[in-house]
Amino acid sequence: AGHRGMVGSAIVRQLEARRAAGEAIEIITRTHAELDLKDQAAVRHFMQTEQPDAVILAAARVGGIKANNNFPAEFIYDNLMIEANVIHQAFAAGVKKLLFLGSSCIYPRNAAQPMAEDALLTGTLEPTNEPYAIAKIAGIKLCESYNRQYADTHGIDYRSVMPTNLYGPGDNFHPEHSHVLPALIRRFHEAAEANAPSVTLWGTGQPRREFLHVDDMAAASLFVLNLPRDVYQANTQPMLSHINVGTGEDLTIRELADIIAETVGFSGEILTDPTQPDGTPRKLLNVSRLTNMGWTAKIGLREGIEQTYRWYLEIESNLRV
Repeated sequence: AGHRGMVGSAIVRQLEARRAAGEAIEIITRTHAELDLKDQAAVRHFMQTEQPDAVILAAARVGGIKANNNFPAEFIYDNLMIEANVIHQAFAAGVKKLLFLGSSCIYPRNAAQPMAEDALLTGTLEPTNEPYAIAKIAGIKLCESYNRQYADTHGIDYRSVMPTNLYGPGDNFHPEHSHVLPALIRRFHEAAEANAPSVTLWGTGQPRREFLHVDDMAAASLFVLNLPRDVYQANTQPMLSHINVGTGEDLTIRELADIIAETVGFSGEILTDPTQPDGTPRKLLNVSRLTNMGWTAKIGLREGIEQTYRWYLEIESNLRV
């Protein structure tokens, strides 16, 4: 679910590569026009008809600070409906394996850094994305609750992964509704083209963020989905079963801006606007749980930004044509 999104499309690419290498994999997808995941009856019909062996739930309404602030009702309603329908109807159709993709914004605004999985529900959420975070927490608890009630009787094994900030091919570069890294790529690119004297960052530029390339996230998702049950259970708890996915490293927004400016060839001044919100002061994940199970990120930030910028140039060129 969500195969056209940034994460979903990356997962599909990796599954297609494995299929091309000889694995017996059938990939089942539907566009939003073909299947509205907020429609319970439609999702039930799809699950009962297709009878998938495993479900990867990467579909969600997503956006940056501004989008979360402007559309809180849509962010909580759409995500709750998608999760409830897909997870319950997967169970009703006898699906044994399911992977739910969440977000690092589930953790309290002032959680101790780096944020470990057991920080969940220990404090107040960041107000700018609270509705989205609550929906994602509900998705984790749906998976856990179905496992607790039906794992022994129905053999289900529903898992959750919580990625840090993601970026890469397929990202959203909308000038108002995108996340910080793609938004900065677009702004610095346009500023470089226009020979603008400066670019102004929202906020102080001091908040620290961690960034994970979407291809690494796809690899981690399939790694967790395919972990032997005993390994997964040995590293989680029935009511604390989600797994953080990240690099374990962060940097300030200003430092990120410097890398992006260098990548796109912008040589003007970088300013900040402290009247705009910063969001959470720091968001760094503790990824020791995943590392202990044998997975670490492979793509460095500078390399990933360069690759993402090349992809952006390709789509921008196509839009101009």
